[in-house]
Amino acid sequence: MEEQDRVFFLLLFLLFQVLFVAAQTSSQDFSGLQSLTQSWTNKPPNWVGTDPCGSNWDGVICTNSRITKLKLSGLTLVGQLYSAIQSLSELDTVDLSYNTGLTGTIPKEIGNLTKLKSLALVGCGFYGPIPDSIGSLKKLTFLALNSNRFNGSIPRSIGNLSNLNWLDLSDNQLGGPIPVSDDQGQLGLDLLLKAQHFHMGDNKLSGQIPPKLFNSSMIIIHLLFYGNQLVGTIPSTLSLVSTVEIVRFDKNGLTGGLPSNFNNLGQLSELYLSDNKFNSSLPDLSGMNSLTYVDMSNNSFTSSDNIPSWVTSLEVLTTVMLGDNQLSGIFNISNGYSASLQLINLQNNAITDYKPGNQKINFEVILAGNPFCLENGVSEQSYCKVSTVIPSYSTPANNCSPQTCSNSQISSPNCKCAYPYTGSLVSRGLSISIFNTTHYQDIEKSVLDSFRAQNLPVDSVSLSDPMKNSSNDNFQFTLSVFPSQTDRFNRTGVSQIAFVLSNQIYKAPEFFSPYFFIGDDYGYYGGEPKKSSSVHTGVIVGAVVAVVAFLVLAVLAGMYAIRHKRRAQRMKEQNPFANWEQNKDNGIAPQLKGARWFSFDELRRYANNFAEANTIGSGGYGQVYQGVLPSGELVAIKRAGKESMQGAAEFKTEIELLSRVHHKNLVSLVGFCFEKGEQMLVYEYIPNGAILDSLSGKSGIWMDWIRRLKVTLGSAKGLTYLHELANPPIIHRDIKSGNILLDSHLNAKVADFGLSKLADSDVGHVTTQVKGTMGYLDPEYYMTQQLTEKSDVYSFGVLMLELVTARRPIEQGKFIVREVNRIMDTSKDLYNLHSILDPTIIKETKPKGLEKFVELALRCVKEYAHDRPSMADVVKEVENIIELVGLNPNSESASTSEAYDVEKGGDVIHPYGNEDFNYSGIFPSTKVEPK
Repeated sequence: MEEQDRVFFLLLFLLFQVLFVAAQTSSQDFSGLQSLTQSWTNKPPNWVGTDPCGSNWDGVICTNSRITKLKLSGLTLVGQLYSAIQSLSELDTVDLSYNTGLTGTIPKEIGNLTKLKSLALVGCGFYGPIPDSIGSLKKLTFLALNSNRFNGSIPRSIGNLSNLNWLDLSDNQLGGPIPVSDDQGQLGLDLLLKAQHFHMGDNKLSGQIPPKLFNSSMIIIHLLFYGNQLVGTIPSTLSLVSTVEIVRFDKNGLTGGLPSNFNNLGQLSELYLSDNKFNSSLPDLSGMNSLTYVDMSNNSFTSSDNIPSWVTSLEVLTTVMLGDNQLSGIFNISNGYSASLQLINLQNNAITDYKPGNQKINFEVILAGNPFCLENGVSEQSYCKVSTVIPSYSTPANNCSPQTCSNSQISSPNCKCAYPYTGSLVSRGLSISIFNTTHYQDIEKSVLDSFRAQNLPVDSVSLSDPMKNSSNDNFQFTLSVFPSQTDRFNRTGVSQIAFVLSNQIYKAPEFFSPYFFIGDDYGYYGGEPKKSSSVHTGVIVGAVVAVVAFLVLAVLAGMYAIRHKRRAQRMKEQNPFANWEQNKDNGIAPQLKGARWFSFDELRRYANNFAEANTIGSGGYGQVYQGVLPSGELVAIKRAGKESMQGAAEFKTEIELLSRVHHKNLVSLVGFCFEKGEQMLVYEYIPNGAILDSLSGKSGIWMDWIRRLKVTLGSAKGLTYLHELANPPIIHRDIKSGNILLDSHLNAKVADFGLSKLADSDVGHVTTQVKGTMGYLDPEYYMTQQLTEKSDVYSFGVLMLELVTARRPIEQGKFIVREVNRIMDTSKDLYNLHSILDPTIIKETKPKGLEKFVELALRCVKEYAHDRPSMADVVKEVENIIELVGLNPNSESASTSEAYDVEKGGDVIHPYGNEDFNYSGIFPSTKVEPK
């Protein structure tokens, strides 16, 4: 037998030698790429065979048989970045941007790619710490890790990247102090003397801004630290960086004022200091003649007698935002003003007089909320009103008649029906306050010119849906890129377009820079590259396939008998309920539908040994880990803590139930583990987190009024399913914004329901196992110690109020239900709720149906349960509100309120089918069969 094995392996070795002699790709690179991507899903269909270089695999670029570039942005890949990437040792460019399904941590082995010059992982799902080994990539000039979920601190080792020009770590969860070097040899960001871009906004960086961060040898252009938790003052050393053009320290906790030498920044064009705690006199910016945009609003800046003259005299200044400070005295512009001015906003200060003189004012002045407007009978003047509406825009047709398209196609500016590649184009430093048609046209032209300069298959581009994100003041709109000569892009086209945007090859107009792009998933691929028709290649491939087939069949024949013999033993060993006691308490092994059994070792492997970096949450049940199945599917693994363990019978009953709960708006159970003293539930992974994070701005998801209505409808339908289609009904008990999740399409999914929430039909569908959250809990519970379906309705009403206010149920000692009832006046506009409503939904236009939405929410939070509607009634009323807005409530959902109507004496109809859903302990489906 040993001799036969040797012969077999010798033949196999010779076979692979033949394969790699014929191939154009080095064996090391193919093996490394195969190991890296073996568990990825949604890989390009032309990734077949063993020769990525010779077969021109999508996104794989080679030089002399070695893989040198991976340009895989925007291809909807799903999986993780594994240590095998180190085998691709000739890589100089890696771009995996806009693949939200790529998750997990960055392996430390990435530091072995010492030839890497560009690394872009923009808009993916990566999390955990950025590895210190990234400091080994000394040739790196471009590093963009923005718009992920990285946490921990900024690695000091980044200071070792002496050639780095672009550093973007924004829109993550990085915390701790800003690292700088010290005399003990510690590295820091101050050593990046070639870096022009420091993009660190929207993180959790804390502590003071280190004076050593800046020095005269630096060439920084963009210094962006907005949306962090920085405190203290701005150090005077900043003025040593004479090249800086944009400074953003807005939305922090900075105090004091600007350093006295700040005017030395002669190249500074944009200054953002809003939403801090500055408490000095308004800085004198005289002589800073490059300034175009200044925002120091929402601080405690003061003035003496007059608003300083620099506000109106700087030559190229277009916008001055000084609202919500403590400025007093006179605003006098009678002596003239700069012709560049577009807006001066001084609202909500203590200004007592305004002197425009006799001249015609060609820019907008806002003085609303000042004593001058409140006490001088001028409240109807335009300068005493606030206008914050951003005009809508959509690229017009180019001298042609727009087409009526079908099958989800869109008419391009050149009036051709096609499937465009879309995404959000976002400016982090918009230097103008009035965005007119000319500005849009400049961006359209520059984007199109950039694509054509790269010889990309682009016909035209369009812009639409402009908006300003109130959480970070970034200006954004939708960019749609239309294909040329066809109605859809192939994968190469999408990845090339995405690469131009993710790697900053596109140079935006100065007024829109710096920018970033987040691409949407593209699902309309066409024109896949054809396989080579070479006869020689065909002969080789045919011969190889024949040999491989023969060998595989021989091996399989030998293995079959062994596998067949061992199967019974393996099945017995792997049966999750092999030790299940057959008694009246436990019953027979559970019978499941749709859920699978996992061994403990499998889940430990899928969750990276339950590493801390894989932890995505914790709660009363225990820890929750992210895992990746071999198929590439992402899952959330709930691992019960010792104090949360159930008895075998209880756990069996729970998984039997959860395996049968299937609804678009409920998080689905994938499987479970019951062995080695462990109880784990495996759920589908919901990538966009809870609406709690969206409302707070942490997730970066824009929650406009329409989206909030859809979230309300979806979660209401999920709850209705639990209340009316399960037998017995399931009472959730813990409805809150943290338990409503958003999937990749931003559909709402209700999470965290299970056995402990089963209603007991003998006591009127009441459960006494309570773990609800303060602020959401039914007030009747405190009297009855019982929860019913109407308790969920109460919690849902609180959730609805949270959606319109973006406030927690109890905030600074104030209860949201009480506050809404206290200030609500149905005789006034928006029921007098302006002061408590989320500004982002009333900022631009009055949201239709908001009053009815609030009325419904307040009916849900009535003190007595019998006064509250059912969840089915809530579904109907939310659908009516959505219709009032002008949308079809069922356009994106298969379920309607009709599915919840119950005729007297009739059965409840399942919105996705009519199969029975009865919980009786006896199920017709087959028993669980371990893999």
